[in-house]
Amino acid sequence: MLDFRIKTFLSVCKYMNYTQASKELNITQPAVSQHIHFLEKEYNSKFFYQVGKKIFLTENGKIFYEKMNQINNDEQLLFRHLSNDNNKISSISFGVTMTIGEYIIANPVSKYISKHSDTNFKIHFGNTAELLKSLENGSIAFALVEGYFDVKKYDTLLFSSEEFIPVCCSTHIFDKKPEYLKDLFSERLLVREPGSGTRNILERMLSLGNYTTDDFAKFIQVENMHTIIQLLLKDCGISFLYKAAVIREIENKSLMPIQLKDFAIKHNFTFLWPKNSTFSHEIKDICQELIDYSR
Repeated sequence: MLDFRIKTFLSVCKYMNYTQASKELNITQPAVSQHIHFLEKEYNSKFFYQVGKKIFLTENGKIFYEKMNQINNDEQLLFRHLSNDNNKISSISFGVTMTIGEYIIANPVSKYISKHSDTNFKIHFGNTAELLKSLENGSIAFALVEGYFDVKKYDTLLFSSEEFIPVCCSTHIFDKKPEYLKDLFSERLLVREPGSGTRNILERMLSLGNYTTDDFAKFIQVENMHTIIQLLLKDCGISFLYKAAVIREIENKSLMPIQLKDFAIKHNFTFLWPKNSTFSHEIKDICQELIDYSR
């Protein structure tokens, strides 16, 4: 069990504010300061520095936070694991990005639970940025994401490599047949919100040609892939998304890929979890089984 002073340190890191930490822990602000001073003396390191009224983590503070937060998350996983063992029911809590959750994950999960009927699943939806935050605070054990992340922070396992394509309604009429990416800039772009994996990939691809989403004449920003597909079907614009999300619509010819000479990309869907987690082996086994069931 983590020392109560470590809990205080993690709470201060959560809010970067001594007053907020004291309220969360229901202790006085001087007590919070005493706990932090004790830890800094114990580890012979300064963990925070102040600029004006704001506090920030030092480099040693960042290292200490990363390690203590991981131990705290593992402790929560251990508690749930032991509780599940007593009840003879296992529980798996993980996160998926919106596209994966809506179009990819149901099949492997259904096959997994058919073999492990005593398993409870808690599947959380969010964009890549939100899921990385959930991993950091320990509310999920692992995530399956499509966006970019810091590979130094996580252990990973490749789920699949998916085509990322421009697409439009099959009845869409272009003023001029597009051959290059810039030929689409006169179109209305249907795009996910900032922080989503799908948008991150598009923005990085555009940046290779010194373009941005602002180069498109008009746009509609939507926080849901299903709605984007419905707008595509009603010919409200063009979009860039994973082929797996619209394979049915492409096959029935209600949507069509836009063939460009300078746009061809595949991107990985990746399982990830905090590096050096006590439960890395168990998490990896679950992820591998889900990968096997997706094939």
